[in-house]
Amino acid sequence: MLHLTRCFFTNSGEDPHIGHLYSLVIADVFARYRRILQPNRPVKFLAGTDEHGLKIQKAAHTKGLPPAEFCDMLSSRFRRLAEKAQVSNTVFMRTTLPEHHNTVTSIWKALMDKGLIYTATYSGWYSITDECFYTDTQVTEGPLNGMISRETGSAVEQHTEVNYMFRLSAFNESLLAHYRSGEHVFPPQHNAFILQTLEQNPLEDLSVSRPSSRLSWGIPVPGDPEQTIYVWFDALLVYLSGIGYPWNGGKGLEAGWPVDLQIIGKDILRFHAFYLPAILQALDLPLQGRLLTHAHWTVDQQKMSKSVGNVADPFSAIEEFGVDIVRFYLSRVGGRFRDDTDWSRIQLEKHDREVQSQLGNLLMRITSAKIAKRANTAHPLAISSISAGLQKESPILALLDATKFLPSKVYSSMEQLELGDALDEIMEVLRVANKTINDVAPWDKNTVPADVFACRTASLEALRVVGICLQPFMPGVSGKLLDTLNVPTGDRTWAAVEEEELLSRWVKPALWAEVKEAVRLF
Repeated sequence: MLHLTRCFFTNSGEDPHIGHLYSLVIADVFARYRRILQPNRPVKFLAGTDEHGLKIQKAAHTKGLPPAEFCDMLSSRFRRLAEKAQVSNTVFMRTTLPEHHNTVTSIWKALMDKGLIYTATYSGWYSITDECFYTDTQVTEGPLNGMISRETGSAVEQHTEVNYMFRLSAFNESLLAHYRSGEHVFPPQHNAFILQTLEQNPLEDLSVSRPSSRLSWGIPVPGDPEQTIYVWFDALLVYLSGIGYPWNGGKGLEAGWPVDLQIIGKDILRFHAFYLPAILQALDLPLQGRLLTHAHWTVDQQKMSKSVGNVADPFSAIEEFGVDIVRFYLSRVGGRFRDDTDWSRIQLEKHDREVQSQLGNLLMRITSAKIAKRANTAHPLAISSISAGLQKESPILALLDATKFLPSKVYSSMEQLELGDALDEIMEVLRVANKTINDVAPWDKNTVPADVFACRTASLEALRVVGICLQPFMPGVSGKLLDTLNVPTGDRTWAAVEEEELLSRWVKPALWAEVKEAVRLF
């Protein structure tokens, strides 16, 4: 079973922005890809919302709402965003649900029984924004004479309190061995950061509770109502509560653990690379498969902020451009994950025009009644026969070669988590197809019917292969495209476009008689 996760740590309760949509879309692309690559292997895709913590507590108070009612409203917005974006998650877990409460208290008791949680007076640099303590080595002087986190830039202040502590330091060496054993975090720059941190600044024990007098909106420490479980300890366990932990009879693999791919923003890497794996090791559970740590979307090279007024609204973008175009843009421009990407309406419009031109217009042209009529006057041939009769420099032959190799190129990029590269390969085939039509000119009365038939057949086959490869990225448009080409639902898996299958298909007569005429995709 493949298990992907993307949960939202909702912080101060602001509305979802384009960065949240981006994370959802990226996770959904990988889920849809695995479903067509391995249709007999179940895919469990967990999304959800973390709804506890001091910032949520304060935001609810500001709104004049009980925290539970405020969280219901907040979570519904993220659910609505997932629905609008055609995200195919199989589970949506909330940290305010009883199932999650049971998981957290069960794990807390298990760690207490192992002596891995203890009480102590803790002093450190506390960030209200990040809702966590930092050590002396993790902070530095900020531009306004205050101290800030080196990692996030958030303001911190000295704070001392009696808390429960988790023996995080006990897992420094085992985590170091894990991250040295392979590239578990992508992009690789983050794996290097993790190794450097563990080697040069070994982990210290982690404060995992807060006085309930300061933080009441959360899960009480079992047996001690004066303390509330630390929001990040609570939130990270959503990945386990979402698949029913603790499992009866240890059936974790059947439930979907370990997760194959976990998708997070770079600002919460520490929690997912250190805290969660240490808890998993403490529970004798296997660690996550791969951790995809993406960069952020900015506006005018600035982090999105409601106070600055530069938040890009995902609902408006979907409403104006359509969900498939927005998904395409986010995946292509943001699909390399290494550097922050600027949200640009101009760039979105540019990608919209490119997809409509390269894909939409191509389908309209090659399925026109005029070209179909001329092609039908030629003797029908299999693609292999067409290919054998073409000159080496023929644009039709170039298109067939590009089509044949496209699935393996896309597969390679997807397995390497390079979504941007995968879409570049798809768009390159569409460019070749459009050039082929322009070069052959099948509408021209001087083009012989045999060439018209060859051009139409090769172009329709290219569109079929492109349509199957595009399904994870643009489910609506690709579905409409494949419907237009009359591709049966059962023939839309990756197996239908692998090279061996293509070569087998290409020795049979090309049957495109039931293709719909001149359908608009956009």
